[in-house]
This record gives sequence, structure tokens and C-alpha cells, in this order.
Amino acid sequence: MFYCFLADGFEETEALAPVDILRRAGIEVKTVGVGGDVIRGSHNIFVNADINIDELSLGSDTEGVILPGGMPGVKNLFAEQRVKDAVTESVSRGALVCAICAAPMILGRMGVLDGKKATCFPGFEGDLLGAEVFSDKVVTDGNIITSKGAGCALDFGFAIVAAVKGSEEAEKIASSMQCR
Repeated sequence: MFYCFLADGFEETEALAPVDILRRAGIEVKTVGVGGDVIRGSHNIFVNADINIDELSLGSDTEGVILPGGMPGVKNLFAEQRVKDAVTESVSRGALVCAICAAPMILGRMGVLDGKKATCFPGFEGDLLGAEVFSDKVVTDGNIITSKGAGCALDFGFAIVAAVKGSEEAEKIASSMQCR
């Protein structure tokens, strides 16, 4: 199970494209509303979360967490201790921790990127504390997957599928979507 956290001001493409791709690959993923059941995106698109954060219960079946970017969505995610707890628990268990756009700054500020390779939306590099920063669209280093922004959201989703089910499955999904 993957959990994609949505807080008011999240970047819709960065959240929903990876969720869509994971579901196409048969990977179970739930959106988690931080601050309610209906979350307003940064472009005024409202999304009904599958569960709210009060219902979140990470368990041994948790394969990873996804943190979309967008402002003030990232600030709202970082302000929620239960989101940071989910990241910490995922890191400690070796589950995937995936962040796109400005959201890798959460990982940097938490010390998760220490000694890791990472990328982010230009201008947030200074927040990737301890990371070796790259300008690639998507960077995977062990159980950490980071990406630059909305234009990279599909590649971000394919990278998550590749980490879970292998690159062949990711390419199959990409091809079926006419991305390759």
C-alpha cells in the first residue's frame, strides 16, 4: 500500500498522475487528506481523499509514501507531524519515500537526504540538506525517489512503479499510455 498525502495547496498533477500510474500497475495507493476529506489543490481543483489523516494506519503492508509539491501544500504537509511521522516510519522500515517539486525540502529538513542523491524544483536546492543535488527529472537513490516538478510527474510515477515492480513493468505502463 502507498499513501499519497494531500494538503491544501497541493500540485494536482504531481499527486494525481503518480496515483493514476500506480493504480494502472496494480499497486494499491490511497490518497490521504491532511486537514479534511476534500482537499483544494493549488489550481482550485478539489479532490476527495480516499481517507483522512485521522484514519491513517501505517502497517507492514505499507510500501511507501508520496509527497506532492505545490504551495502552500508543501508547507502544510511539513506542518503536520503525522506526515513527518509517516516519513520517518517509512525510512526506518526501508519503504519507499517519494517526493516531487518542492516536497523534497521536507525530506532535506528532516535529515532523510543525508548522503543521498536528490532533485527538486529549481530554487529549493538549499533545502535538500545533506544531499548531492542533481538537475535530473527524477532521481532514485535506494528507497528515496525525488523529482523536479509537474512536467516530470509521469516519469516520477514510472520510477515508483519501476522500484516496486521493475523497469519492464514501468515501461509497459508508459507504452500503454503512449509515453514511449
